[in-house]
Amino acid sequence: MARNGITNMQAKLVLVGDMGTGKTSIVLRFVKGQYFDCQESTIGAAFFSQTISLNEVTIKFDIWDTAGQERYHSLAPMYYRGAAAAIVVYDISSDDSFTRAKKWVEELQRQDCFQGNPYMVMALVANKADLETNRKVLAEEGEQYAEENDMFFIETSAKTSQNVNELFYEIAKRLSKTRPTRITGMHLHNERENNSRRLFCCSST
Repeated sequence: MARNGITNMQAKLVLVGDMGTGKTSIVLRFVKGQYFDCQESTIGAAFFSQTISLNEVTIKFDIWDTAGQERYHSLAPMYYRGAAAAIVVYDISSDDSFTRAKKWVEELQRQDCFQGNPYMVMALVANKADLETNRKVLAEEGEQYAEENDMFFIETSAKTSQNVNELFYEIAKRLSKTRPTRITGMHLHNERENNSRRLFCCSST
């Protein structure tokens, strides 16, 4: 729907990655401008929304932040369904989290909604860039893997806000160029008070 030359779009975005990589912190920094040193682990998945305005396009992100714990892994596919974009997050100070990020990429690529979809936007995010002195994963490693898998790469720090907004704006720019069919008929607002978060809980057994 276009009003006064502005196109309104809506896009589902999913974040995946190992526990402790800072997925929730990235989203909270983007949506609410907040950061907490002790962030509780997500249970199942958490939902957020935020709107970005580009030159001629307004995009409302419906953001699903999935839990990184292994016990919730089997639930993740339900949140991939219908996603226009995916963010795979790892921690630059953890080799294990980078290895797990690769497994998440492979899993996403096996999903029906991702296969053969030239419009899917995927980002590989190296978070906790503020921990440079503890770096275990070189930026070049992330860049190379992202290039090999048709993703774009960016290093972020939810703590300092480094590149967090840039991450989502880059996704928005790519979606605005490649997903014209996702135009919605709803009126989208820019006010931050419309942001919301809901926790979806499940059994821990």
